[in-house]
Amino acid sequence: MKLDIYVATMAFQDFDLLNERREIEKKRRQKRIMICAIVLCILVIGAAVALLVFQKKDDVDSVDSKPGEKSSNEKSKKSKDNKPAHKKHQDKDNADVSKSSKMVKTMCASTDFKATCESNLGKFVKANPSVTQQPKDLIKAAFSVVSDELEKTMNDSSKFKLDTPKKKEAFEVCKKVIGDALQELNSSTNTVGEKDIGALDSKKGNLNNWLSAVMSYQQTCIDAIPEGEAKEEIKKALQTSTELTSNSLAIVSQMSTILSSFPKPKRLLLSESRQRTLLEEKFPVWMHIADRKLLKIDPPKQKPDVTVAKDGSGDFKTINDALAKLPQNHQGRYVILIKEGVYEENVLLTKKMVNITMLGDGSQKTIITGSKNNVDGVPTFKTATFAAEGDGFMAQNIGFRNTAGPEKHQAVALRVQSDRSIFLNCRMEGYQDTLYVQAHRQFYRGCYITGTVDFIFGDAAAILQNCLIYVRKPMDGQKNTVTAQGRSDKRETTGLVLHNCKILADDQMSPVKEKFKSYLGRPWKEFSRTIVMETEIDDIIDPQGWLPWEGNFALSTLFYAEYNNKGPGSDVKDRVKWPGFKVIKKDEAVKYTVGPFLQGDSWLKGDVGAPVHFDLFN
Repeated sequence: MKLDIYVATMAFQDFDLLNERREIEKKRRQKRIMICAIVLCILVIGAAVALLVFQKKDDVDSVDSKPGEKSSNEKSKKSKDNKPAHKKHQDKDNADVSKSSKMVKTMCASTDFKATCESNLGKFVKANPSVTQQPKDLIKAAFSVVSDELEKTMNDSSKFKLDTPKKKEAFEVCKKVIGDALQELNSSTNTVGEKDIGALDSKKGNLNNWLSAVMSYQQTCIDAIPEGEAKEEIKKALQTSTELTSNSLAIVSQMSTILSSFPKPKRLLLSESRQRTLLEEKFPVWMHIADRKLLKIDPPKQKPDVTVAKDGSGDFKTINDALAKLPQNHQGRYVILIKEGVYEENVLLTKKMVNITMLGDGSQKTIITGSKNNVDGVPTFKTATFAAEGDGFMAQNIGFRNTAGPEKHQAVALRVQSDRSIFLNCRMEGYQDTLYVQAHRQFYRGCYITGTVDFIFGDAAAILQNCLIYVRKPMDGQKNTVTAQGRSDKRETTGLVLHNCKILADDQMSPVKEKFKSYLGRPWKEFSRTIVMETEIDDIIDPQGWLPWEGNFALSTLFYAEYNNKGPGSDVKDRVKWPGFKVIKKDEAVKYTVGPFLQGDSWLKGDVGAPVHFDLFN
């Protein structure tokens, strides 16, 4: 009986152990099934995500491909997937180059030097395939290739035969003005870089202004070198950069058309900083209300930052001493009062000296004088008694004088490179080359200017308004020319405008004016542009009005115009019959007023008041 109970007990124990093993095995199977299910879910989800990504990429490729053309994935998924990474990158670069090359052809179509344009921009695109994907990138590239070419020319200057002190000094002018050109090309590039495509067209005024100056600087370099082999070498060396600058001007002039030919990028909302930039463009901060009021405030009412007085009663005895002590990083306009006196010094206001105002006690009381001249071996560029290069320069009631005399030929009293510069009630006295309006936008009001040969010359966009222009007695055998404008490219936005002025003979010239012929101007460069409008012209001016430079040079490419002038010398019936000379009508004359020609609305309008007249007078 006990044995039976023992056997039964052992049997139940074995059954319990079996059940326990079965339960453990069951749990293991369930665990394995759960793990497999989880892995399967992960794989399914991963496959779904991959499918969505792949479909999205196919959609993008389909948009990029031409109508009716299969996407790149549909064409060759397997072969593309099997390509190494460097090959895929190379294919992308090739595609970028192809896209940019098409844009290059479109942009170069408007230029005069298409081969130079396509060759140089093409090289840039191949060297920088990833940074030339938008039209504005290629506009920046157009400026960059000019910079590269200029730097190459100047770095290789040892090939020029500068074998005399005069040539070496002249080449210093080249280095200086080409350095200025590089700075302004950089400004152009930065302006394009900080603007979206839609805003670029609004910056055409500044871009044209800077690029016109770059063209002018290269001509200034060539003109500085004495006639001979060295001059021809430098002219040849600058040929490509000159063509590239011309191309850049052409591209900017056609910018609206060029930009409209490319797909517009997605429009973005204006950021707060961009909104602020737009406000600054509409109301420029370079000239504040107080600065504008300087145009109609007499010097004693305007508190100066420093005073220059030759007698020692001011902060400095010379103008150069005052400029040497200019505070660094000065904010706003810096006003220098120059008391009555004759200051015998040559003054250079450098490009770093911006927003400087100089106020005198009167144009015949505060006089800055010098006598440097070309006959004594000084390049014309360096003969200036006073040179203003820093942007935003203003001068009021000051006399600028060069006393070298007519026998010394080129002798500049005032050279102005300053952009948005203003001269009020100033006096410029000299003989040949008195006032050198070198570059950029300049405005003169109520000034007195005297001279003989080409005595208002240069390649700025300059308007002389309500000025007295007196022709002086020249040397025997000379002919007087009031202007010699130097525009060398038809797209430069430069020119000389004499508006509501008076052109007269001075006291010494008046009794002998029959012995000397005098003219309104002659063409210094191929696309010389001068407009005389609403001006009183005395009989000092020959009935032909204008004088050739040499032979037929520039007679068909220049633009000389007259509008609504008066006085005995204003009759146009006997004027020259050149193709480039015009008697214009009112609708065209308006283009040469302060607003459109100088973009004066942005830097002269507002609280300027009476000293600036924006429209035609009649």
